[in-house]
Amino acid sequence: MTLSSIPLNERPSLVRSACTVLGVDGFIIPRGDEYLGEYVAPCAERLAWLTGFTGSAGLAAILPDRGAVFSDGRYTVQMEEQVPHALWERRHSALEPLAGWLTENARGLKIGYDPRLVSQSMLASWQVPGVELVALAHNPIDKAWTDRPAAPASRIIPQPLEFSGESSVDKRRRLGQALSVAGHDAAVIADCTSLAWLLNIRGHDVPLTPVAHGYVILHADGTAEWFVSSDRFSEGVTEVCGPGVTACPPADLVKRLEALKGRTVRVDPVTTAVWFDTTLADAGATVVDGVDPCTLPKAIKNAAEQEGARQAHTHDGVAMARFLHSLTVSGIGQHETDLVTRLDDLRARSEDYQEQSFDAISAVGPNGAFPHYRAQVGHDRVLEAGNVYLIDSGGQYPFGTTDITRTLWVGNQEPPANVREAFTRVLKGNIALSRIRFPPGTTGHRLDVLARAALWQVGMDYDHGTGHGIGSYLSVHEGPQNISPAPRPVALEAGMIVSNEPGYYEPGQYGIRIENLMLVRPSSFVGPKGAFLEFEILSFTPIDRRLIDVALLNDAELNWLNAYHAEVEKRVMPYVEPEVSVWLTSVCKPLVRQD
Repeated sequence: MTLSSIPLNERPSLVRSACTVLGVDGFIIPRGDEYLGEYVAPCAERLAWLTGFTGSAGLAAILPDRGAVFSDGRYTVQMEEQVPHALWERRHSALEPLAGWLTENARGLKIGYDPRLVSQSMLASWQVPGVELVALAHNPIDKAWTDRPAAPASRIIPQPLEFSGESSVDKRRRLGQALSVAGHDAAVIADCTSLAWLLNIRGHDVPLTPVAHGYVILHADGTAEWFVSSDRFSEGVTEVCGPGVTACPPADLVKRLEALKGRTVRVDPVTTAVWFDTTLADAGATVVDGVDPCTLPKAIKNAAEQEGARQAHTHDGVAMARFLHSLTVSGIGQHETDLVTRLDDLRARSEDYQEQSFDAISAVGPNGAFPHYRAQVGHDRVLEAGNVYLIDSGGQYPFGTTDITRTLWVGNQEPPANVREAFTRVLKGNIALSRIRFPPGTTGHRLDVLARAALWQVGMDYDHGTGHGIGSYLSVHEGPQNISPAPRPVALEAGMIVSNEPGYYEPGQYGIRIENLMLVRPSSFVGPKGAFLEFEILSFTPIDRRLIDVALLNDAELNWLNAYHAEVEKRVMPYVEPEVSVWLTSVCKPLVRQD
């Protein structure tokens, strides 16, 4: 990633000088932008510019005589490789959090932060006695980064009703009514995926997620003020937004927030920059913490969005079948990055394909042991026989977003017994979660153990969540629902889409993960206390039969797997070439026990 002509080792001193001018002793910079989204535009890659670290989660703190970069376990290896050791300490954000580091190194100092880049909840986690955190009007990195790229201004496009399934007018009306019932006069919408969903628009201001930057003030009467330049509108945007949406110049944001004096305004403490709290409070508004009103409705897909997800996965299943078949013909000898390009090209054979939904994880052998490994040209491994290969990827289509992981054995020799056992136990967890029925009100936390039980029986586990929500031609990582050991008080509801991705990682050897997306739907089963819910599988791609130890599967699991492969063949076969069809038939044939 080339962000600047300024040498990396000179950047910290430039930022320290800017901090001195601004009257602070140091600065905290999160990996995020003014909209607190997962992906950021090049102009907002401040953490990468300052430290060289390009992971999607992290932060840094710079003091007069030292600095540290923090990220979670997904990126510890990447930090070690990218961050100059002479300039920065590298810290695990969960095991060695910023607050503790500040306590040890910053007592008595004034440490600045940019209130437009930091949420209320984030700021609260940094508070420690003896360290004064100071909100700055100007960002010292922006002062030092003299060749910073321009902010994006992509064309904003309409999301048609056939894909959105509900007009913006109706969405705003029902959310406005909910605000009114809660006693709130308005809500700030700062999450760009919420804005896109609410107004039925999309854009390309950041990679991998089709959003347009901007903010919305949603009023309880269902009207909305959208802070964006109308020069960016493509044909049909005004019409798809419908009446009641006013496009306001971004420069008017402060003035319109100040106009809420005396009103009660909801602000999400997690997805909204703390600058909004301060500006509203200073204007005399009553600020109330509350969840973004779009978050839950956006997660519950309507009938059109559900059908769009099925359609997207049909396209994706065809691309994945072609890709997996191609590996049997010409995979060995290819670099990990070459295989990412190959899969992307195969997805692009669909005229509806837009882009990846995240940077694909293409990992050979020991690289697969890093759950969020990202191959880089010149530093990637070559696919060789006798290795495990993990490919985690997804696509963006105008009607849906996909995310799928498959783990394969490469070459003609038999895979080792320990690899087959680990793979089969991961598969058992995937099947257990796929088959479960559960009562309404069940949270993902209560289901997580199903995906781990077969691994736990032999002392195995994995250090990540089992499932996350997925947007509808929006973010591949969407809340509020998830499936994880960490409790989250959000029940799974019909219409939600979640991933099912248990795994196992043997450091220095291989990684295993099997991921399908699933739609929560009403079950035909009705218990004594009423109806239950279940999962509809959306992803249809073969699971590598060579890695399956059938002896470890019970009858119900084996029947599920064979039925799944029969469905894969039925859905994908009509769209692939004859040579792929022959391969698909062979990898989808029923597995049987050996007596």
